[in-house]
Amino acid sequence: MSRRKAREMAVQALFQLDFNQVNTETAMEAVMNERAEISDSAKQYAQILVKGTQQCLEQIDAIISLASTEWKLDRMAAVDRNIARVAIYEMKFGEEQLPPNVAINEAVEVAKTFGTEDSSRFINGILGSLVKKKSE
Repeated sequence: MSRRKAREMAVQALFQLDFNQVNTETAMEAVMNERAEISDSAKQYAQILVKGTQQCLEQIDAIISLASTEWKLDRMAAVDRNIARVAIYEMKFGEEQLPPNVAINEAVEVAKTFGTEDSSRFINGILGSLVKKKSE
């Protein structure tokens, strides 16, 4: 299973949910139809990420807001915001909580694929500041 592919699908679905009046199943279906070659286990993990992120969205957004002193949540690029949301879900709320360095690295790689030229640095800064604040 490619967890990175699952993360990419989760970010795409969460992005859709930010902008469209669709339910989670519709957003996931649209993403999965585009990626028929993805394994069933990756699709299942993507669903776990989307549902878990949505269930913890208030807490996750509060964490992002605390970490991002320069940018308000609603002013962040939607892709960046959703990449950070998935990473924070995996670090703090997921069944298998990822070590911060793994979650950050994965989020940076997803940002390189879906974000702008600056997205990977932005994601690294936001998530890195969370880890730094936790260790203080």
